[in-house]
Amino acid sequence: MKRIMVIGLIVLAVVTLSAQQERGGGPGQRGRGRGGGGGPRGAAPLVADDQTGFAPIFDGATLKGWDGDSAFWRVENGAIVGQSTPDNPVKENTFLIWRVGEPKDFELKVQFRINSTNSGIQVRSVHLPAGTKIGERTVEGEWVLKGYQADIDFNNQYTGQIYEERGRGFLAMRGQAVYVPDGAGPKTIGNLQQSPDELKALIKTNDWNQAHLIARGNIIVQILNGAVTSLVVDDDTKNRSMGGLIGFQIHAGQPMKVEFRNVWLKKL
Repeated sequence: MKRIMVIGLIVLAVVTLSAQQERGGGPGQRGRGRGGGGGPRGAAPLVADDQTGFAPIFDGATLKGWDGDSAFWRVENGAIVGQSTPDNPVKENTFLIWRVGEPKDFELKVQFRINSTNSGIQVRSVHLPAGTKIGERTVEGEWVLKGYQADIDFNNQYTGQIYEERGRGFLAMRGQAVYVPDGAGPKTIGNLQQSPDELKALIKTNDWNQAHLIARGNIIVQILNGAVTSLVVDDDTKNRSMGGLIGFQIHAGQPMKVEFRNVWLKKL
């Protein structure tokens, strides 16, 4: 019963946060506070470009600290660029991996832009060496990650959801708050203030968007362009991860180009 109450409070907090962001502030910003004091009350909305306590993990000019296949990854115009072409296809999802640390509790802010197919931002992930078997599949490439992913796709069918690459698959779709019990699959425990379609409308196509990921304990929250899009409370002790690698994905399939810039990390 105690656990259910805690989860309910978490969902209520996220729903309230989303609602305040949508309205542009908390109740205290719309009128006088309780008792006629006139001061603000309630939580203020998040500020997307607030970098207090954050440090850059991409220098804007080189891939220092990052590890990936140079046939697909480069730096151009202040952004990390991942690109496949008809003459240089990606046959297996490949990743650019940040090798400076494996943070546990943190916030990550990054801007992304994509022109086709699918990509993602990995957090709390593990590196799978070539030859590793995951189910019936065998890892072939050198730069493959398994773990939580903030999903990105050009058609914005999945952008804003929390996925687990090479693991449990779909954890929280856009607009969902999800609880994963120990030894069981994801369960929807609430819907966020804005609907999936309203959240989709906030995503810019073929333009820059900001993903803000918060990982604290067994909770992962994704905020996209200032709105909470998905939340996972993960009690699956066998499959969850409480820390790990950060990375970016180029998806196998059709030619694509994805860009990442302004990559900021704050350890909690």
